[in-house]
Amino acid sequence: MKIIQKLKNIHTTKDCCHDENICLSKKNKKIILVGAPNVGKSALFNALTDSYVTVSNYPGTTVGISKAVTRIEGQNYEVVDTPGMYSLLSISEEEKITRKIIFSGEGDIIIHVVDAKNIERMLPLTLQLIEARLPVILVLNLMDELDKYQMKINVQELEDKLMIPVLPTVATKEIGIDKLKKTIRKYKNAYPNYVHIVYNQYVEQKIKEINELLSQTKQKLSRAITLLLLQDEVSEIDFIALSNELILKINNIKTNVNERAFYSFLYEISLAKQKKTTEITSLILSQKKSKIKSFADMLNELMINPWSGTFILIIVIYVGLYLIVGKFGAGIAVDFVENIIFKKYINPFFIHYIPRIIPWIIVQNLFIGEYGILTLGLRYAIAIILPIIGIFFFVFAIIEDSGYLPRLSMLIDRIFKKIGLSGKAVIPMVLGLGCSTMATMVTRTLPTKRERILATILLACAIPCSAQLGVLFILLAQYPKSLMIWGLFITSIFLLVGYLGAKLLPGNPPIFFMEVPPLRLPTLPNILIKTYARIVWYLKEVFPLFIFASILLWFGQMTGLFNILITKLGYLMKLLGLPEKTAVAFVFGFFRRDFGAAGLYDMQKAGIFTVNQLTVAVITMTLFPACIAQALMMVKERGNKMGTAIFIFCVVTAFSIGFVANIIFTFFNIRL
Repeated sequence: MKIIQKLKNIHTTKDCCHDENICLSKKNKKIILVGAPNVGKSALFNALTDSYVTVSNYPGTTVGISKAVTRIEGQNYEVVDTPGMYSLLSISEEEKITRKIIFSGEGDIIIHVVDAKNIERMLPLTLQLIEARLPVILVLNLMDELDKYQMKINVQELEDKLMIPVLPTVATKEIGIDKLKKTIRKYKNAYPNYVHIVYNQYVEQKIKEINELLSQTKQKLSRAITLLLLQDEVSEIDFIALSNELILKINNIKTNVNERAFYSFLYEISLAKQKKTTEITSLILSQKKSKIKSFADMLNELMINPWSGTFILIIVIYVGLYLIVGKFGAGIAVDFVENIIFKKYINPFFIHYIPRIIPWIIVQNLFIGEYGILTLGLRYAIAIILPIIGIFFFVFAIIEDSGYLPRLSMLIDRIFKKIGLSGKAVIPMVLGLGCSTMATMVTRTLPTKRERILATILLACAIPCSAQLGVLFILLAQYPKSLMIWGLFITSIFLLVGYLGAKLLPGNPPIFFMEVPPLRLPTLPNILIKTYARIVWYLKEVFPLFIFASILLWFGQMTGLFNILITKLGYLMKLLGLPEKTAVAFVFGFFRRDFGAAGLYDMQKAGIFTVNQLTVAVITMTLFPACIAQALMMVKERGNKMGTAIFIFCVVTAFSIGFVANIIFTFFNIRL
């Protein structure tokens, strides 16, 4: 019943995406969830609100700001789920947005969610929040994993030391949520005392000097913000208004070389916090050391080892993508839905009844014509695309919840360094196999602008989405040589574009670090809920585009514009060695790449292509921009100029590589 309720409530969660101005309602009290990636903030959000945002066993799941209203003990609260952050000294763009929300003054309660078994690593952020005199509740999540590591935490002792409420939870099982809700309802920030960290004399002197300077300008900032000004570039503290003159004076206080040269405030302040953390955890944390390696530990080592890890990756790709998504999804499932359900029942039903309802032939063609909304758009979306994408999302949910993706990131990091990316980019790349639009949005979690641009280019040009990939598997499954050549071309272009991009785009090589979660057995409820949520998200994106494409094609056919366009594109198709009619599939591909792949599927069934032509068409279509939705997302994420430039680059690259492939086949007289 809880699963069904969550499915119903999926649509109630509003994602504010990338906007820090989240427009929280003034009527409700606000709860802001903060914490490091992969500690269960989204799971806690779901438990508190009975809404749904994606919960995964890898860092960076939350790439935007989700919010939902919930009622706790008779009081309305607006709960905000923020992107993960390790410290108030933010690195990525998403962390800066979270920091800005924290210091906006909007939050009535700040809930800091930590992974209980990693409390020593996460407590410094708790100390920063307390030091900022924020209304903090500390939630020790994933308490059920303590037993696996033979660990115990004295929760009451920790609460006494920090002088704030501390509550243990297991958010995915809703353990401890009722007690947390009662604490939230009773919480009035009635904690006048708070843990105080004393820094060395030099740091305290500088804190005093900056506070005296700010007092002259009537700027009242907390001790925590003064510490941030000491540790970070002043211009990076963008959530407070400081004049250029004031910034200069603060920098002069920090860089007085007559006192101490090369003094690191960041090191000294971090060291003091770590000492305080160690002091607290030594009193509240106990752990028995085990000399016997668990199965999970051994599997973890195999996954990150270059040799065994590569072998495991090949197995995952073969079983997950080829056998399950390709053979079963694109083969058996598509064949059943298209040839049994649609061909025998749905299409005949529409073809029989639409003329009885609509007497005008021209309007009938809009629904059941060659490019009709029902006979083409609905068939492509439901019969060809949906089975593949649905099965992919199910497989992907299993992989991500297991904790495999962060280990894959570590394995691939060295290769990705050659193309200007870090292992962290593995996550948007793998997501791109599901939906390029979703993956383009996830690139914002990458720490540098250079990485975000490179990842966006590669997603647009060389990462086929699962729906397209599934159709391509159907097309090439009976031609192993063609499948191998296609893979060789796409892999080569991926590496070449990445390598050239890394050389041409300005910026420093990426630094990679990532919280590696423990391997976990995926739970069926979370897999089903997540798969359903992503299918709903995908269909909301797909259906309007398919209907829009069908209407445009119908209008173009009715006015003759479509035939003119096909004729013009026909010349380009001849350069690629393809039949002129292939232009129709590329017009489809302009709306969605998988729509175009489905067009190639129909042409192949009609016997239009030779094997060589099919291979060239598939290579070109794979390198084609994913869809209108991704193009719009590129413009939104990378800006008008960069987004447009990437789109044009991908179109030119796709047709150029298709032309080269045809020349190679012709010149060397290759027959596949």
